Amino acid sequence: MIRRINAYSVFILILLAVYSFLGSTTTADSDYQQGVKALSSRDYPTAVHYFELAVSSDPDNVCFASEYRQAAIRNKEFDRSLHLFEKLAGEHPKSANVHLNYGFAYVDKIPAAGAITQVILANNALTEFTNAVELQPSWINYYSRGMSYLFWPKIFDRAQYGIADLKKALHMQKSGPSHSYYVRTYIGLGDGYWKIGNTEKAHAIWREGLKAFPGNEKLTARLAQTEDQLKATVDDAFDPNQRVDTDLRELWADSGN
Repeated sequence: MIRRINAYSVFILILLAVYSFLGSTTTADSDYQQGVKALSSRDYPTAVHYFELAVSSDPDNVCFASEYRQAAIRNKEFDRSLHLFEKLAGEHPKSANVHLNYGFAYVDKIPAAGAITQVILANNALTEFTNAVELQPSWINYYSRGMSYLFWPKIFDRAQYGIADLKKALHMQKSGPSHSYYVRTYIGLGDGYWKIGNTEKAHAIWREGLKAFPGNEKLTARLAQTEDQLKATVDDAFDPNQRVDTDLRELWADSGN
């Protein structure tokens, strides 16, 4: 009799846990849809509010986190975004997605900050990207940290680390199904080689990328430009005062090349 009661109690607890999880997921989805609706109406404060509720309920959801940051950018609430991901990182220290988006939240604020603060933000972003890589050595995490390294001025000698990360990302993407956003690795890796003065390797990577992604405008332009033009192109690509596209929508929107 006691065993039956204990078994029944365990069963009830499991059901409650399942219902609690499903209820939380349903609420997060509902909040997300409200955020999408507000965003489409350019009601950014309301969008930020609902996306914040969604990502707080489901912090491992890359879609919720990315859309939240994009709404925060539009509403210029950079510190609010940083505070949320700082809180979530404390509550979910093993979530690679939280650390990834925490890093991007720092990147999102960089163009709006002064020169000294930009360095601090960039360093904090790099720390969070490293946390994400260590927790989950995935393509997006290696790519994000690799590109982050390339933004540092030449005097810091960090481009070599960026190249190493992007080479790992390139190896990963070659071992599975192709996606349109993989072209970014070829562009960034070539830029990295160019930044360290290896123009031959840079052109080789860009040509390889163009074979994989025929007609890509950025790769085509780089291969057609003179050295002076390339310098201007790469300098512009890594200008800390220019906003970096940190929208991760392609990760779930693209199912193939």
